Amino acid sequence: MKNIVKLQNYYFPWELEQEISRFVEYYNNHRYHESLNNVTPADVYFGRNREILTKRDHIKRKTLALRKKQNLKTRVA
Repeated sequence: MKNIVKLQNYYFPWELEQEISRFVEYYNNHRYHESLNNVTPADVYFGRNREILTKRDHIKRKTLALRKKQNLKTRVA
C-alpha cells in the first residue's frame, strides 16, 4: 500500500479514502496471493478456492496428457 497510496499527494480527505478503497478492492478481489495457493482472499472467504483449485488441477492434468500424446506422436514420426 505504501508504494501505491503514499506516493501520491491528496489534497482532500475523500481523495485519500477513495484511493484506499480502490487498493483494498484490488488487494482482496483481484490480486492472487501465493500463501493462499494463488487465489484471492475473497475466493477463500466465500469458499470458492476449492472449486478454483480443482478446476486448475483438472486443466493441468488434461494439458499434460495432451502434451505427452503430442510428444509420443513426434517420436514415432
